[in-house]
This record gives sequence, C-alpha cells and structure tokens, in this order.
Amino acid sequence: MYNPHKRPELPDDSRRESRQPPRSPEPRTPDNNQRIYLGVPVKFALAFSIAVAWVVLSVWLSQPWLAELSMHVGFALALLVIVFIAYVPGFMNAFLIGSIAFDRRPIRRALAEYPAICVLVACYNERTNIVDTLRSLAGQDYPGELEVVVIDDGSTDDTLALARAEAGRIERSGLTVRVIALGENGGKARALNRGLSETTQPLVITVDGDSWLRTDALSKIVQRFLSDPPNTVAVAGAVLVRNSRDSWLARAQEWDYFHGIAAVKRMQSMYHGTLVAQGAFSLYTREALNGVGGWPECVGEDIVVSWALLKTGARVGYCEDACLFTNVPVDVKQFARQRQRWSRGLIEAFARHWPLLFKRRLSTLFIWWNLLFLPLDTVYTLAFLPGIVLALFGYYWIAGLMTLLVLPLAAIWNIVIFRVQSRMFKSQDLAVRRNITGFLFYTVGYTMLLQPVCVMGYVAELLKLRKSWGTK
Repeated sequence: MYNPHKRPELPDDSRRESRQPPRSPEPRTPDNNQRIYLGVPVKFALAFSIAVAWVVLSVWLSQPWLAELSMHVGFALALLVIVFIAYVPGFMNAFLIGSIAFDRRPIRRALAEYPAICVLVACYNERTNIVDTLRSLAGQDYPGELEVVVIDDGSTDDTLALARAEAGRIERSGLTVRVIALGENGGKARALNRGLSETTQPLVITVDGDSWLRTDALSKIVQRFLSDPPNTVAVAGAVLVRNSRDSWLARAQEWDYFHGIAAVKRMQSMYHGTLVAQGAFSLYTREALNGVGGWPECVGEDIVVSWALLKTGARVGYCEDACLFTNVPVDVKQFARQRQRWSRGLIEAFARHWPLLFKRRLSTLFIWWNLLFLPLDTVYTLAFLPGIVLALFGYYWIAGLMTLLVLPLAAIWNIVIFRVQSRMFKSQDLAVRRNITGFLFYTVGYTMLLQPVCVMGYVAELLKLRKSWGTK
C-alpha cells in the first residue's frame, strides 16, 4: 500500500545528511531578518486575518457603489458583480501579500551523496528546441547517477531524428540518454507513463522539450526535496520565460511567470500544498506516482496528478531557485490554446478530485481559491470588460472610482513580489531584465486577454470539445 510519508530508497549518507537536524513541519532555521519564529498555522492565521480585514474595509467602502449598481441591475446581480470584481480579488491579493511577507524558505542542504534520478522529456514536434534541451541536461552539474529518457510522441517533423543524433553525441561524454519513439501521437500522459515504465530510479523529473535548464537546476531541486518535510512527494521547479524578446505577448508573460506564477507557488508551498507540480519541470517520487497510477489520460495531466498526490495527504513543495527557462507562446492564437488547455485541466482536476474541497488541511483554501476562478473569470469577462466600455461613454456603474481601490493593493503586491524574486535572481547572479513595455501591458491589459481565454477553456471542457496536448 502506498505510504505518502515514506521516503524512496536513497543512499545511506544522503538520508543521514538530509535528516540533520531532525525534520519538523517547518524547521527552525537561522534568519537574521526574523527574530521570532512563527509556525505555519500562525502565519496562515495572520495572512488570513489581513485578507479578511481588507474585505471588511472593501465592503464598507463599496456600499454606495452597491446601491447605485442595484438601481440598474437589481441587488442580487449587483452583489454578484461586486463580489467577484472587488471582494474576491482583494482577498486573494491581501492573503498573498501577507503570506509572502511571512515566508521564510527552509534551508536547502547540500548532500554528501546524491540519489539516482531519471529525467523524462516528453516531446511532440519540438525540432527547433529539443537539441538545446538535451544540451542543457548534458551540462548539469548533478553529482549522482543521471539518466535522460526522451519520449517522442509521434512527432510529424524531424524531432525524433534530431533527438537521436544529439543523444549519440551526448553519450560519448558519459551521460546516459535514451530515445523512445511511440510511433503515433497519443498524448503527453501516455508518453510520460511509458518513460516511467522503462526506468527504475527512485526520483523522477519531468522536463519539457522546449526548455533550457540552469546548470545547477537538477542539483537544487533534489536538495530541496531532501530538505523539505518528510511527507513531501513532489517538488515543482521554477519555470521562467526564455524567449521574452520574441513578441510583445512573450514580454508580458515574462512578468507573469516571474511575478504571478512564482508568487502563487511560493505561497502554496509555504502551506504544504503546491497545487501544480507542472510538467515543464518538476520532481516526483516513483513510489508516489505509482501509488496514484501515474499520469492520468487527460489534457491537464500535471494538475490532475498533483491533486491526486495531495489527496493522499502528501505534500507538494516548490524550489524557487531551481530555474528552467521555457519558450512561451508568441502570438495570441498560441497563447489562447495554451491557457485554454490549462483551464480545461483545472476542470478535469475538480471532476476527479472534488473531495479535496473538504479535506482538513491548510492548502484546502487554495482548492476553493481555484474553484472561485470560474465565476471570477466569467464575471470579469461578461461584466467588468463591458463596464469599461460603458465608462468610456460616461456610465460608471461597474468600472468607476470604487474599482480604483484595488490599485494600491496591486501596487503593494507587485513591489513585494518583485523584491522577493529579485533577491532570488541576485543570489544566482541573474539580473532582472528591464522589460518596461512588457510590465506595462502585464499590469494594465494582460488580464483583459487572459481571463476571456480562460472562460473559453472552461466552456470547452464543460461541452466536452476535442482535446489536444500540443499547444505550440
């Protein structure tokens, strides 16, 4: 029977090193910036209190807005609109700010001996990227046994030939690289499960075929796994944007990955429940994957398998400084396909693992948080965006002075996250690019594109429209 609290079989020195000092849900670590130790439940309570206080203030200030809007659309609809335009986003931003302010990463320990790992690279039509991905894996400084397995999922271009040629060159340097050809496209889950079945290492890492890993990425994600609480069965790596100079949309996504996605994962891991160990770069224990039946056959296989792991009571962590740079969509069509797939994956996760909504643990808040994305995105698309158009003609029923109250909170959120992420970059001798135009669009217009696209994804999944895992 699968036990989420049992570690995989690792070398004796590695286990002994990773457990000194003895583990606890959040080990006390020296920190010059924090004189008083706060446990995770206390941090959660403080962040939650801050968020509730902000909502109470928002409710009080919004009474005139609610009264005016009720005159035009009725009280019930007016309340629904204001809840998901102001109250819910305000709660989320305030809780995120409070959590990040209290966050102190546990020490990531170097190991005396590193466990054997395999890296699964599932790819489909990645002829322009697969060679770079393999070269970045060949350049890793990982001191333990490392095997790379490329699973070509029926590519119709020359991805397979390029992967085989590069694998041959790399193997002459001593790294084991295998290439598996599946013949016809069957989906990313099938490809990953095939790679899982043909390997034996206790730790499994997934990497997308259009990525570039920092030299120490594998070492750091393994160190984080072995330094985290003992019920950790997966760790999400830090995924950042590689091709931000390719288009205005890619420049905006650079900030989304650097700010939004990274901040949410930091917050969720702080409360022992990162909701998505993304397929682009994550570590899993083989025992945990086998315990939930591997990756499920669905379009959002990474979020669904992550929720399956959380349902066992296990922990999913996040390593903020194990960096992988990926290529993001460069035009609206590609972006829409990708984000619709993510939205459909969220619906799939709820369909399969809805009991998580009622599980007694701190991370349950984020399951409800994700459930609120459906009405939040819908109200934004169907009410707030038309409200902006009405405001241009002098009708400030929906978008008016009251909506400007979210701006100070958004500014604080951006400042806090920027400082945290900048420190992480500085620690790795990386510099934050001065991407001003991307930041302006990210803060002003990005959600106007993102949220309608997400709504299209929800509708597509509810209508059971055709699915495809290829997005680029």
